[in-house]
Amino acid sequence: MQIHRYKNNGYNIVMDINSGSVHVVDDVTYDILGYMEQGMDRDEILREMKKNGICDEEAVSSAIDECEELKKEGMLFTEDAYRDAVIDFKKRSTVVKALCLHIAHDCNLACRYCFAEEGEYHGRRALMSFEVGKQALDFLIANSGNRKNLEVDFFGGEPLMNWQVVKELVAYGREQEKIHNKNFRFTLTTNGVLLNDEIMEFANKEMGNVVLSIDGRKEVHDFMRPFRKGAGSYDLIVPKFQKFAESRNQDKYYVRGTFTRHNLDFAKDVLHLADLGFKQISVEPVVAPPEADYSLREEDIPVICEQYDILAQEIIRRKKAGNGFNFFHFMIDLTGGPCVYKRLSGCGSGTEYLAVTPWGDLYPCHQFVGEEKFLMGNVYDGVTRTDIQEEFKCCNVYAKKECRDCFARFYCSGGCAANSYNFHGSITDVYEIGCKLQQKRVECAIMIKAALAE
Repeated sequence: MQIHRYKNNGYNIVMDINSGSVHVVDDVTYDILGYMEQGMDRDEILREMKKNGICDEEAVSSAIDECEELKKEGMLFTEDAYRDAVIDFKKRSTVVKALCLHIAHDCNLACRYCFAEEGEYHGRRALMSFEVGKQALDFLIANSGNRKNLEVDFFGGEPLMNWQVVKELVAYGREQEKIHNKNFRFTLTTNGVLLNDEIMEFANKEMGNVVLSIDGRKEVHDFMRPFRKGAGSYDLIVPKFQKFAESRNQDKYYVRGTFTRHNLDFAKDVLHLADLGFKQISVEPVVAPPEADYSLREEDIPVICEQYDILAQEIIRRKKAGNGFNFFHFMIDLTGGPCVYKRLSGCGSGTEYLAVTPWGDLYPCHQFVGEEKFLMGNVYDGVTRTDIQEEFKCCNVYAKKECRDCFARFYCSGGCAANSYNFHGSITDVYEIGCKLQQKRVECAIMIKAALAE
């Protein structure tokens, strides 16, 4: 499959999968491209169009000429020029550019869907010491090669439960970046319970991005993200998050939520967050074992896709009215085509990106922490299980048979390795529900671009 055609919100959209070119076309051209995709020549297409009641042979022939011209210009029916390059790409030397520091394996909330088991990650509650964190930053610098820009994510559990160490590690990183000609971009993910003015001020000075966890409407949020004794956290965190977002000029942050089977009408949660004044919003589908009462199921997909359509239309309406917001999963760059590097590297977990536990163990990413099979080494000895690293180097769209004929493969880069492992026992498989939702989000994102370009 070299093109993807679909209709959304009154638009006929055609994607050239390999080049990333997108075309909004009329009904005649839309049908012609479908026949061209089947391999029909001009005469066959003219006959089929006549059967469909399109008898203006000159108009059809002219549209065919335009499509043929776009083919010559490399904007339709292009071949994949990078399939063979992946073989050499696997041989690349491994450069680590980002760490997810599990600064706290502890949490002050008891979120029902938490994959980290209230911060414990299949293990014990613990806070990272400054010494372990310092060694992690040293490991990152030592393994980053010539790369100047490095990223460190402060993650948990709840990172603010170990705030003093966060501040000390940022100070240490700032010292080291001058010595080693590096540039650290620090980020923070928090549930907001411990957020205060001092933390906001520090974060505004030092954190390149902050993720603020909130699920949407009060009843949805409080049901899924309560304190351990059952009380909700919505009323406590919302005013803090609003103040924080404003203090960052509505930029370089996300309010990030998770929708589950309990709120399949999640478009209302996204719009609720927008109505609270937030301009950077991400609400993502839960990934959970099938037996969980909140997990998404195959039969939920049509409802979820309908919600994405509702949300896309409302985003267009609000942006045209001058009160728009960004929805993370609808943000797509069509100017340069699919990123070649992302095609081949995937998300970078296990190679460029590693997670560090409070005691310094290294895992491919935060979602593998606690899975002893994926323990790669530690910040003192480095990566000792290079076989795991090699396995993750091969994890890309060309390694997954399900990706080969998927139009969205170059935008998702093959999906999440952890989801693949949790559902199929292999990192080179796919999580099917996630694939279908990703495809829908890509279609909506492109449609929004078309609508806003008018």
